[in-house]
Amino acid sequence: VQLVESGGGLVQPGGSLRLSCAASGRAVSGENVQWYRQAPGKGRELVAVIGHLGTTLYGDSVKVRATISRDNATNTVHLQINNLKPEDTPIYYCTLNLSWGQGTQVTVSS
Repeated sequence: VQLVESGGGLVQPGGSLRLSCAASGRAVSGENVQWYRQAPGKGRELVAVIGHLGTTLYGDSVKVRATISRDNATNTVHLQINNLKPEDTPIYYCTLNLSWGQGTQVTVSS
């Protein structure tokens, strides 16, 4: 399985971002896919999960502000985060079946 994250960048506080995790080698439709984030010197934090049946789960830090969704046609999982805060700045990774992408950097700054 290969995973490629995209969509990170520089955003002002209060803005929104849509991150994407494109998978190849395995269909996301039948898998649990997770988004994590990690800041320098800190542990990995679970951001969101979408289960193979479509159930979703969110970390406390992004609850209410985030939406995880799956596009089976493009084999991609998206993570939308609204009302971004400076603490949303870490590198975001997606994972599926023990495979990890290379991450995409989000920077929230004015």
